[in-house]
Amino acid sequence: MGDGSSLEAPSRGKARVGSASWLDALLVLCAVVSGGMTLLVAGFVARESTRVLWVVGLSRWFTDPSWHPASGLFNALPMVVGTLLTSMLALVLAVPAGVLSAAWARWVAPAWARGPYRALVALLAGIPSVVYGLWGLTVLVPAIARVQAPGSSLLAGALVLALMVVPTIALFAESALASVPAPLLQGAAALGLGPWATLRGVALPAARPGLVAAVTLGAGRAVGETMALLMVAGNVVELPGSVFDPVRTLAANIALEMAYATADHRSALFATGSGLLVIVALLVLVADRAQRARA
Repeated sequence: MGDGSSLEAPSRGKARVGSASWLDALLVLCAVVSGGMTLLVAGFVARESTRVLWVVGLSRWFTDPSWHPASGLFNALPMVVGTLLTSMLALVLAVPAGVLSAAWARWVAPAWARGPYRALVALLAGIPSVVYGLWGLTVLVPAIARVQAPGSSLLAGALVLALMVVPTIALFAESALASVPAPLLQGAAALGLGPWATLRGVALPAARPGLVAAVTLGAGRAVGETMALLMVAGNVVELPGSVFDPVRTLAANIALEMAYATADHRSALFATGSGLLVIVALLVLVADRAQRARA
């Protein structure tokens, strides 16, 4: 018995080492493939952008009279502003709602409601954007038009985006709050802190890296959203004077014009796609810096 067990132990150890090696190799392969695909996509978009960028330069993208690439006019500034404004306004609405929703589901909701509520949030996160756009077009836009015409506007786009982003932020925020060490919460309770003070002073600082990731994912979805904004934002290439003015975003512009774009026009659309990639890369960089500063 003793000899048999002593022989089996090294073999089991070797099996575990072997399986760990295979797992490490698989993880490295997945990382290389995903990173390589990202670089290939970015490289392709950048290559297709060079034709017009070399001819036009950078300054005309912000100084030309308007956006009519077929006529040699390339002012994309209104679309950049429209993209940033709709995304930022959506995040201003969605981040507090998503974090508070996660805190409610984690600590306040009765036990019988937590499962159905999480399932509902997950369902909302998986609904196609065209469904949100259809709701916004038939319900939200007419409601805004009763306040101030035309209804299809920056405000409508931001509200629909906020509704789309809240479930994503809520799901990841709840995961971040669930990772808060129990001793921290127990210490807050021992000090007599109430739920709000515990959330603000203990849970949120401890969960900050996860919360930053949640906000980054929500921002990335907001910046790249196409179909819903195509349906509710108005698609006018002008700088908005108020939240009731129509706007066009970079992603919506690509979807509208790519089907018939040729030559410099097509290259200009790829250049605006490169702009989207730069915005998302900046978001990731800011989130990484924020997490490093906290650490």
